[in-house]
Amino acid sequence: MKRRDFLKRGLSVGFVAGTAFTINPYKNLIASPLASDYDMVAIRGGEADSMFDRAIEEMGGMRKFVTKGQTVVVKPNIGWDASPERAANTNPALIKRIIQHCFNAGAKDVYVFDHTCNEWSKCYTNSQIEAAAKDAGAKVVMGNSEKYYQNVTFQGGKVMKDAKIHELILSSDVFINVPVLKNHGGANMTITMKNLMGIVWDRKFWHANDLNQCIADFPLYRKPDLNIVDAYRVMKRNGPRGVSNDDVITMKAQLITTDMVAADTAACKLFGKDPDEVKYIAMAEQLGVGTSDLSKLNISRIKV
Repeated sequence: MKRRDFLKRGLSVGFVAGTAFTINPYKNLIASPLASDYDMVAIRGGEADSMFDRAIEEMGGMRKFVTKGQTVVVKPNIGWDASPERAANTNPALIKRIIQHCFNAGAKDVYVFDHTCNEWSKCYTNSQIEAAAKDAGAKVVMGNSEKYYQNVTFQGGKVMKDAKIHELILSSDVFINVPVLKNHGGANMTITMKNLMGIVWDRKFWHANDLNQCIADFPLYRKPDLNIVDAYRVMKRNGPRGVSNDDVITMKAQLITTDMVAADTAACKLFGKDPDEVKYIAMAEQLGVGTSDLSKLNISRIKV
């Protein structure tokens, strides 16, 4: 049986000393020993946690990104005091599953934080991300005080040359970026690159000094090791906070890739937005952050 046939059944196939065996990613979260040549996995049609099981397996397993003894920081969007149904924040079930995969891959510690826009404790609680992360064994850390941030400088940006960045980003071995796909009044869309505003202290600088160029410049400091776009529930209008559940559609989709420009390009298409309308995508590509030409990528497209 071909490997694709196994995947259609929710299984994957591996080989030890030439002998085939099957792995059920939904049962024990076993990281695949198979290498993967996929640059991106696009999946839709399932629940947030089970889609991630399938997608990360297709990417080669979490052990491709996390090894034994490493420290991992998982950065969701927890910016808003809103329930999961409002889609202002990342899906808590997805965050829980990502953390479980990290520990299964051998992570020593997994941290979760965001520099929130609304009052941080309400955001952490009402998004349900704090509870989900702790239930999976992660350490949830505040991002509401300047004392947690250290100044760094970097080269290549047209506007941004330095920033105060949360200490967890500076000290972690692995950085996993998990934005929720949604509309944004200022930047048009908020996806992987925009989500990095939650790891810096002075967001006002971005808004006052060409927001789109700052979004494009900042990944030159450090690109996440993995980007997971949550498109289970998608805020189609009135972003980034939203007004009501009427702003939200249930899409049941995810994108996984290491390329932020490709992630944001594909996510725009998934949203129904022309990527050319999102200025920071072309700006970031010009700086060498990634590619918007999805035809250059080996993409696995899965429908559950």
